Amino acid sequence: MHYALLISVICGIAILLVLILYFKLPAYISLLMASIATALMAGLPGEKIISTIQEGMASTLGFVACIVGLGAMFGALLQQSGGAVAIAQILVKKFGEKHAPVAMAITGLLTGIPVFFEVAFILMVPVLYAVQKQTGKSLLLYAMPLLAGLGFAHAFIPPAAGPVAVAGILGADIGWVILVGLCISVPTIVVSGILFGKWIAQKIFIEAPAVAVQEDNRSNLPQASVVFAILLLPITLILLNTLVKTRLIPVHNKTLADTISLLGHPFAALIVANIAAWYILGIRRGFAPKALLDISAKSFAPAGNIILVIGAGGVFKQVLVNTGAGKMLAESLTGMGMQPVVFAFAAAALIRVLQGSATVAMLTAAGLTAPLLTGHHFSAIQLAAIVTSISAGASIFSHVNDAGFWLVKQYLGLTEKQTFRSWTMMITWLAIIGFLFSVLLFYFF
Repeated sequence: MHYALLISVICGIAILLVLILYFKLPAYISLLMASIATALMAGLPGEKIISTIQEGMASTLGFVACIVGLGAMFGALLQQSGGAVAIAQILVKKFGEKHAPVAMAITGLLTGIPVFFEVAFILMVPVLYAVQKQTGKSLLLYAMPLLAGLGFAHAFIPPAAGPVAVAGILGADIGWVILVGLCISVPTIVVSGILFGKWIAQKIFIEAPAVAVQEDNRSNLPQASVVFAILLLPITLILLNTLVKTRLIPVHNKTLADTISLLGHPFAALIVANIAAWYILGIRRGFAPKALLDISAKSFAPAGNIILVIGAGGVFKQVLVNTGAGKMLAESLTGMGMQPVVFAFAAAALIRVLQGSATVAMLTAAGLTAPLLTGHHFSAIQLAAIVTSISAGASIFSHVNDAGFWLVKQYLGLTEKQTFRSWTMMITWLAIIGFLFSVLLFYFF
């Protein structure tokens, strides 16, 4: 029986990869088809398969859909108002030419949290070009720190869709995931982005295209300090709630504690942030209400796709639970002495390298890892460390089957070989260091 369940899981993952890689089907339908195939091979009756799909979709999206939708709106307002560019410009100015790579790393981390990776990178490209022209140094000196910050925020820190979805599947607290992610971010981005960027810039000189510098001639940008405040508002509210709940910050007034609990929930925190962004970055700066509605509506297009993929990932997780395959896998790995934090990274890394999508890798690995946590008591920090371990695995070794590889190649003017030596190696270092620190936190807490 155990062998049959194991074979059904392996075949299910193989079907998922074939559908995505060979038939080029969307991740959403591929995940659903792989889930159904796994359930059939594991012997689940037809009616039970349908109820499992409903259960997995509902349990996952009940929490995640609201956050992803609100996060997409927030990111779109930040993007369209010029807030992301304002942050980059003020940081580069304050840090100066010598420390511009540090400024770009911070810019990437801050803007990558609310804005989708691809959009944030394209927004920042003119800033990269302008800094390179000003200093005359290799474009990679500034691009690697920026990409490290963006890549880390995209994979590790809520309210980015991937870590939110994984936290929901594993039952991890969002506040602790943010705290653990921020702790890991400093050494990871310093080594993979700033130090590696300095090293690879000495090996490969890339000059910004002359025509591109003029693209950054933007005026009437919002005040950077205001953008910082709005950007940090939801994260601060969520973290405050987490610290109060765990009594690291004691609050004895029940009314105050209830207020913090309400405003610090990710739903409420992102609603507050959206209202602040809508008014301060929108209405006060001359945006018509109709224009703001259009910005919000357009933000739902990419968010809708991500929500469906996340829901399908939840279905795969539920199939593993309802067929007993997840329990069998957990017992086998426990018998081998493998900790969930290690298995989570290995599963995400394998799927990432094979099919390219970080989101699919995160969701599939979360579905495989969730049953390992059943019946065991892990602390809030340990659960958050498992989430970041999956994030690390899903980031590793971006290559030709990843859209990010070609995006970086195109905008930085690299050859395929140069992209492998710079972007692929940088993101791999980011994954390895992120994983090592996740393991340290898992064992020490």
